[in-house]
Amino acid sequence: MKKLVLILVSALCIGSLMPGCKGKGKKEGPKGNTSTSGVVVMACDASFESVMEQEIDVFEYVYPNANILSYYLDEKSCVDSLLFGNARLAVVSHELTKEQTDFLKDKRHFAKTKKIAVDAVAVIVNPENPVENLSMKDLSEILSGKIINWNDIYPSKLGKIQVVFDHNGSSVVKYMADSLLNGEKFADNVYAAESMRGVFDAVKERRNAIGLVGVSWISTDLKTSELTSEERIKTLEADDTTATTFVEGVKVLGMRRDNSTIAYKPYQAYIFDGSYPMYRPIYMINTGASGSLANGFFAFVTSFRGQKLMMSTGVLPATVHHRMVSID
Repeated sequence: MKKLVLILVSALCIGSLMPGCKGKGKKEGPKGNTSTSGVVVMACDASFESVMEQEIDVFEYVYPNANILSYYLDEKSCVDSLLFGNARLAVVSHELTKEQTDFLKDKRHFAKTKKIAVDAVAVIVNPENPVENLSMKDLSEILSGKIINWNDIYPSKLGKIQVVFDHNGSSVVKYMADSLLNGEKFADNVYAAESMRGVFDAVKERRNAIGLVGVSWISTDLKTSELTSEERIKTLEADDTTATTFVEGVKVLGMRRDNSTIAYKPYQAYIFDGSYPMYRPIYMINTGASGSLANGFFAFVTSFRGQKLMMSTGVLPATVHHRMVSID
């Protein structure tokens, strides 16, 4: 059985649709497929990788006979993987269309969908950049090329603005196109770094760069990714959570609506009350049969425990009651 699992991991990872496979293949092998054992494949939007890896880590620690084989792709590839049976779970920023759910029904696969969190799109710059906040109009004009120089926003010697996304087809790119560009094309100075970590590298190295990332990638609570699974579980047993702060090495800009002089950073409290203007839902879609591992992991992520774990990543959980905190 162990050999079968390893072969499955290899086959998925080398497939043209699955370059980001993170199946671990580290256990002795599953003992039958149940809600807490076996193998299941999950296709996840790459911008949510840092969120779902922690969910997987805890689930597999609690249920050592479970193997969640995760791969991280653009959103369209995630949905295609679900529709054509390459994955039983998908994590994306939108629900399936009626045509897509009908397609699955024709194949006798019935999709269960639940919103698991609200993500924010964060704007990051080099710490040496003197700009502290942008309006939504500023960002729109930067993306479309109407504003091409930092001097047009704030007096500086930074020169031409360089915008960095994770990769073409990213859900962050789609969000910006749909919510800010209104049909206009991205400017020539907008490019893909091919990964979220590549965005951070570009911003750290270039004083003129501006990066767009999911909020979970800037939460210092990501230091929990360095904890052992046992230590991470203990943090879930605490009665309280700490206020999120952001990673060092980059500066997170505040964003303000065009009719406001007040800028907000993507803290959970400001995502919760709508003050931070750039946010989007995260949905988990399950096509697994009742009693399957897909169903078991879906139940875990949507449970109180899974939602509390999600809170530590910087996104806003969908169902955990939120503690409002004072943020300086």
